[in-house]
Amino acid sequence: MAAASGLKPILKGLSFALVGLLIGAGLGLLFTSLTNRPSTEPVIVLGYVFALLGWLLGVGLWDAWGREWVGLPVQGEAGHDWRRFFRFTTDHKIIGVQYLVTFVVVMLLAGIASVLMRVELMAPGKNILGPNEFNTTMSLHGIMMIAVAVATIIGGFANFLLPLMIGADDVAFPRINALSYWIIPPVAVLLLLTPFFGGFDSGWTAYPPLSVINAHGQLLFLLAFLTFGVSSILGGLNFLTTIIKLRAPGMTWGRLPIFVWSIFAAALISLTATQFVAYGLLMIILDRVVGMSFFRASEGGNPLLYEHIFWFYSHPAVYIMILPAFGIALEVLTHFSRKPLFAYKWVVGAFLGIVGLSFIVWAHHLYTSGMPNSLHIPFMVTTELISIPTGVVFLAALGTIWMGRLWLTTPMLFAIAFVFNFLIGGVTGIFLADVPTDIQLQDNYFVVAHFHYTIMGGEIFAIMAGLYYWFPKVTGRMYHEKLGKVHFWSMFLTYNVTFLAMFWAGIQGMNRRVADYIPDLAGINLFVSIASFFLAASFLILVYNLVRSWARGTVASASPWRARTLEWQTSSPPPLENFPHPPVVVGHPYDYGVPGSVHAAPAPVGGGSEDER
Repeated sequence: MAAASGLKPILKGLSFALVGLLIGAGLGLLFTSLTNRPSTEPVIVLGYVFALLGWLLGVGLWDAWGREWVGLPVQGEAGHDWRRFFRFTTDHKIIGVQYLVTFVVVMLLAGIASVLMRVELMAPGKNILGPNEFNTTMSLHGIMMIAVAVATIIGGFANFLLPLMIGADDVAFPRINALSYWIIPPVAVLLLLTPFFGGFDSGWTAYPPLSVINAHGQLLFLLAFLTFGVSSILGGLNFLTTIIKLRAPGMTWGRLPIFVWSIFAAALISLTATQFVAYGLLMIILDRVVGMSFFRASEGGNPLLYEHIFWFYSHPAVYIMILPAFGIALEVLTHFSRKPLFAYKWVVGAFLGIVGLSFIVWAHHLYTSGMPNSLHIPFMVTTELISIPTGVVFLAALGTIWMGRLWLTTPMLFAIAFVFNFLIGGVTGIFLADVPTDIQLQDNYFVVAHFHYTIMGGEIFAIMAGLYYWFPKVTGRMYHEKLGKVHFWSMFLTYNVTFLAMFWAGIQGMNRRVADYIPDLAGINLFVSIASFFLAASFLILVYNLVRSWARGTVASASPWRARTLEWQTSSPPPLENFPHPPVVVGHPYDYGVPGSVHAAPAPVGGGSEDER
């Protein structure tokens, strides 16, 4: 009975979604009967739009918000047990956990897709997947991991921690915050349904004309990507407003934790850049569904236009992923080095510099597209320039740990690994920024290895650091330290073995996005596949550790790391209102070793010296 009661909002949302689907499908059939167009895709589009609206209203949007629209009192949130994680709640901490759990599951599903790909690539010829099945699996892996990289930190960690770190009791727009999460489950459903609608083999970039003429599974992908973009825009708006308007007394811009600065920078990109890819996706949908010709060359359209629109968003989107990862890594490094963050103001300036430069480098993805040669050098220069602020962040990380009192816990190991991996990703990125080498290396496994060193070696390792670092604050339990270190070493070693080998495979001519290859590359592909299986197995240790520790781990104190930032100055997990008394910030969050320095008053819960561990 309790389980049924806990899942009641989900079941209600599914019921409303079914009703919306029927209404939308009926309107789609009416539209096609009047216009004599094929009915399938208009039915899918209108059915999905109304199903999404029904899902949101049923799962809690109507009770928590919509009733106000017609003058009715809203219904309060009931209960504080496990059922609140399955409700449309406005508590930023619950929403943060919802994001984190959802995207850890999505990450594991994307990992399974990568394992299937590597099984297929163990030997030349067809093993388990045909070309369409392989490319659909590859495309699903790509978009799911992009979603994980975009939303796990800025949706999960930022939702839970940002109000705590600035001394607020919630985000600026709590109901929009809940809406931005509950948009996500339909996205996952659409992506998982794509193989049943013919799949899509365009990759996560969805370039036309292929994405215009592909099977119906491509349309599901486009709708999912567009919906996810709406969630990202709402999240960016919310976090910017929260940081600007809801900081605690004394929390000046110069006292913001570096993680908050990284979210601020990423949210600027999320709010502004995401709209462009939404326009591009919408134009493809209109080409498919109502016969427009934005990208149909035979009717005057220009497929290359989409690539410019897409990468004008998608290269800045790399920094939606990486900037928060920088923030987590620097946060962990300074606390576990027991030193002030080196060059704090320079790092803040570097974050904002990355935001500005990220919008003027997109065309280095199009060197081989046929764009005018006169544009090659300017975009090469701007791409090289962005290595300067990223280099500042890298040097700040090294300066922070230099001569520090390093506490080599699991989160600290992952943060140091982030620095190591991102160095390789950054150095290899210089090759791909330069026109001659990019033309030679484009579309092969050198690019795959570089991208994974940037996103997985950087972003995912930072997510691991954050999961372990803030696990006590989120759950009130300590993780198992020895298991955490076993997970780290198994993941770090197998990761580098897997992806360093891909650089060599790319130089030897192994193309990406292909299900088959010449026999000469069989040995290196078998090696990469076997290494990747061990890498995938390392995540089983993570899952076991997190689930076991959440259920039966040692009860955590308010500040097990004795860190200085505000989230550690309240109980673990925090109460509904975040702080028993509103904090007043009186000092810098990273003044370790400064006699008498305090970040905020009242004193941290639990007492103890902040400069000792």
